[in-house]
Amino acid sequence: MTTSVPHLTEVPLERPKGCPFDPPAELGPLRDEHPLVRLTFPGGHEGWLATGHALVRDIAADPRFSARQELMHSPLPGPAAMVQPPPAPPGMFIKMDDPEHGRYRKLLTGKFTVRRMRRLTERVEQVVAEHLDAMERQGTTADLVTAFAQPIPALMICELLGVPYEDHEFFRRNVLPLNLPDAPLAEQEAAMNALGEYLYRLVVAKRAEPTDDILGDLAATELTEEELTSIAFLLLGAGLDTTANMLGLGTFALLRHPDQLALLREDPEKIEGAIEELLRYLAIAHTGARTALEDVEIGGQLVKAGEVVAISVLAANRDPLKFPEPDKLDVERKTAGHLSFGHGVHQCLGQQLARVQMKVAFTGLLDRFPTLRLAVPADEIPLRSDSDIYGVYALPVAWD
Repeated sequence: MTTSVPHLTEVPLERPKGCPFDPPAELGPLRDEHPLVRLTFPGGHEGWLATGHALVRDIAADPRFSARQELMHSPLPGPAAMVQPPPAPPGMFIKMDDPEHGRYRKLLTGKFTVRRMRRLTERVEQVVAEHLDAMERQGTTADLVTAFAQPIPALMICELLGVPYEDHEFFRRNVLPLNLPDAPLAEQEAAMNALGEYLYRLVVAKRAEPTDDILGDLAATELTEEELTSIAFLLLGAGLDTTANMLGLGTFALLRHPDQLALLREDPEKIEGAIEELLRYLAIAHTGARTALEDVEIGGQLVKAGEVVAISVLAANRDPLKFPEPDKLDVERKTAGHLSFGHGVHQCLGQQLARVQMKVAFTGLLDRFPTLRLAVPADEIPLRSDSDIYGVYALPVAWD
């Protein structure tokens, strides 16, 4: 039965001052009292905001809610929120529903299995060691973002896809405005076009001369060049930005929680559980959305066909009904059920690759630099609070 609920005029995004890892203060009480509320989107659309863990999980798994791009309204502020997007181009499968989504995803699933990703461990260890060596050679201070967090996932995703690593800075520079809601629309479109043109040329080259990598494998299928370009765009963008920000922000969180860092130093075997807890606690891909394809009764409310539900992964991952003492970072916590990789058919395809990279990178970093610490006061760390992907723009660190 539908009951009266609050009506928000924006998604709460501002973090509490001095608490860079905590959700906006409004989200907790909102989730606890009204896990589904009305929301006016930046472009004027009247939709909803879901914050409860069970509710977010149900929406993500319900085929009555769509991921289709052309049905979407952005819940986050910025120029892109003021325009209605067109249908996703062929191959942009995360912005499609089944059966189109499933057809593309099936082609890729076998390339990102747990077993295949674990076989990459040796290569990831080599890449991590090389960057740690370089940090050590340059002295006793570094910006962990540029020296470590960004280049490692960039190198790995470039190798996997078959993109020349010397071009990774081009990708990083053009991926960044796509995750900044306030970036001018013209800047976002220019970045999209630059990436698309580059990847199209790369796909054509691989079709002419197949290579031993993911894009080379896909080029041997019946997919069109346009489809291959979109798939490459998706995989490259996801592989560059999310893991990099988990490494940067995750290190920041551990350095700010020395008791938890001490537990990892005492028992490195806890690293896998710690990574899952960091994923839950930080929820860097903090806000998503789904559109109702029909009238749906959910969370005690009637969501009408065409209405968009904004999904706060950040609030859901801090739901005390799912995780006791959710605002506490606890590397020994049982974190099964966190939603940082999504849920349902759209669950992140590259999550095993991300886990392998984080396990090797965090382990190597903590082992190599047992005295690692922040080189500046914590409140001077520049936060990516203006981005779809939360993180840090820089993380100055020092060691003895």
